[in-house]
Amino acid sequence: MAKTATEERIKRLKDHLEIENPALAEVVTRFQDLDQVARKLGFMGRDDSYATQISWWPVVAVLGTYSAGKSTFLNEYLGQPLQRTGNQAVDDKFTVIAYGSDDAAHHLPGLALDKDPRFPFYQISRDIERVAEGEGKRIDAYLQLRTTNAPVLQGKIFIDSPGFDADQQRSSTLMITDHIIDLSDLVLVFFDARHPEPGAMADTLKHLVVNTAQRADSAKFLYILNQMDNTAREDNPEEVVAAWQRALADSGLTAGRFFRIYSENAAQPIADDKTRERYQTKRDEDLNDIKARINQLDVERAYRIIGSLEGNAKHLRDTLIPKLIDVRQTWSSRSMWLNGIVLGGGLAAFLYYSIPAGAWHGLYFTPFSDLRVPFQIVVAIIGTALLIYINSMLRRLAGLSVLQKLRRHSTSKDDNLVINAFEANMNSWWSSLTPSTPLGWTTRNRRKLEAIIAGTGELVQKLNDRFARPISRKQNAEEKIKP
Repeated sequence: MAKTATEERIKRLKDHLEIENPALAEVVTRFQDLDQVARKLGFMGRDDSYATQISWWPVVAVLGTYSAGKSTFLNEYLGQPLQRTGNQAVDDKFTVIAYGSDDAAHHLPGLALDKDPRFPFYQISRDIERVAEGEGKRIDAYLQLRTTNAPVLQGKIFIDSPGFDADQQRSSTLMITDHIIDLSDLVLVFFDARHPEPGAMADTLKHLVVNTAQRADSAKFLYILNQMDNTAREDNPEEVVAAWQRALADSGLTAGRFFRIYSENAAQPIADDKTRERYQTKRDEDLNDIKARINQLDVERAYRIIGSLEGNAKHLRDTLIPKLIDVRQTWSSRSMWLNGIVLGGGLAAFLYYSIPAGAWHGLYFTPFSDLRVPFQIVVAIIGTALLIYINSMLRRLAGLSVLQKLRRHSTSKDDNLVINAFEANMNSWWSSLTPSTPLGWTTRNRRKLEAIIAGTGELVQKLNDRFARPISRKQNAEEKIKP
């Protein structure tokens, strides 16, 4: 059987990681094992994979309001003027910035991201279409790809967002933003320090920070007050920070550190030497901290991917499979009722007409008992086959009624996955014989799934051996030889 495009991609990914990070290459194998279990259960197609639903390279998202200095920050970080800058909105697309070996920078359309499984926007046009009908065809209006040979980009992906305007937010744009936030290893949220009372942007702020504190990965959000040089004339940076803290608290965020920076190239002159020195010192300190977090992503990336493996495996075991079992039980119950009505009604009608006709001699049905044995066998086989066929048709009718209800009430990705799995169960004759056990939920696959979950602990230990060592190698060796 020929390999799918996804299988080829995963093979190339694994070959690359064998050199870069062997521990992560092993994680790829575990993802493949998880894919096999999900496919046998019907939750995943052959050309789908959990490994393609995450970014294997660190992703840094740059979000914020209009004229907050996002593009200026990126240009200075890259060391080249890749992104257009200005006080007004200069770009209304999400820009994925990746390393390219060519001397010249390249500007590619959103299609390059939508059709390439190596990027975290693979087939995102389908998701856009779900939230805004007809917009999926306009992927180039939402996304673009820029490549450049800036050394700091090697092994990383940056995503520059369009500026947010509360009056112009579209559902598709917000959906992409949520997608970016979820897949990113680090989220830089920029605000314009020149506007410390952002009451008019309350909706924007709420969307950028809502539920951040409740997220398990809330530490990946850095809140950056840019263009702090504009506050030097009044020399009140603490008051500016306090104003923004109040604004974000009103949006539901009560914790988090603010970084205070500005661009030296675009800064307003600061006449007072002591003020300029104080502002520069704070800016350099915060910029170094931001860059340190970006440089740390290679380590964080590895743990994040293992966490994703464990999360997907547990979600399959604890959420999707129980939902499928419940649906199958509903299917079984409806099938029993339908069979009872149809077959029971048929049997009652048969007895109603055959008994007055004198077709019974005690418990013997005379027309059948009068036949020769070979003919009795043939009739018995035909009757059994007919009953099985009727039963299967009734079970399918019951299944279609359950499926129709599922589709009518489908509101999430999980619901769609359960629908796909249930359809696979309906199309399996063997699976229809068991009332609640899903197709593919065998003892072997149960053990494989549990082994995947248990194995994530071993993978974390291997990473710890690379990045941290609680005990020395000598102590570890001594532990191994203890009787």
